[in-house]
Amino acid sequence: APAAAWRLLSGGAAPPEPPRERGAAGPYAELYENPWTIPNILSMARMGLAPVLGYLIVEENFSVALGVFVLAGVTDLLDGFIARNWANQKSALGSALDPLADKILISVLYVSLTCANLIPVPLTSMIILRDAALIAAVFYVRYKTLSPPRTLSRYFNPCYATAQLKPTFISKMNTAVQLVLVAASLAAPVFNYVDSIYLQTLWCITAFTTVTSAYSYYHYGRKTVQVIRNK
Repeated sequence: APAAAWRLLSGGAAPPEPPRERGAAGPYAELYENPWTIPNILSMARMGLAPVLGYLIVEENFSVALGVFVLAGVTDLLDGFIARNWANQKSALGSALDPLADKILISVLYVSLTCANLIPVPLTSMIILRDAALIAAVFYVRYKTLSPPRTLSRYFNPCYATAQLKPTFISKMNTAVQLVLVAASLAAPVFNYVDSIYLQTLWCITAFTTVTSAYSYYHYGRKTVQVIRNK
């Protein structure tokens, strides 16, 4: 399972093993950084909104859920804008935390919308399986790039950054398409177009981008993970 996880991000290659530097604790470097940047806080806030949205959708309070979803979208736009324009707000942790927040939010939303009969089960299953595989791969990369001793406290310490993630272009497009489908599905019962052919067409487009983005991570895997090396 660990080898399969690495293969997903490396395109079949073995994990990189840069030479151990004299005096280094392990084959990989670690960057000690402040995790409490504004983009990271916004990403964590977005994760916190996920269960709130899930509850609102299951309770069929779609109008309020749509408003909270817009708020979550604003946090996503803000954290990216701040990280790109202020160097001291950009972090290796943020490169993993931002897509992780998106995946948690999207997974909760799709499961909730499926429970509300607004998104088909096969599409949600496809998205959950893809995201679960990517998250498992990220956890494995974290384990492989963490210098000894590999303790739980160091593994989950957000101050120690060992790798930086770079999503593929199609993956970014896929996230956008998935979020468009969520917005359209949330608005469907509010504006009475639940059975629209356009909504069903969007299901097919989302399925296509989900499969394509999963393949892009498999094919371009090594280029999506930048290991912090000893200097």
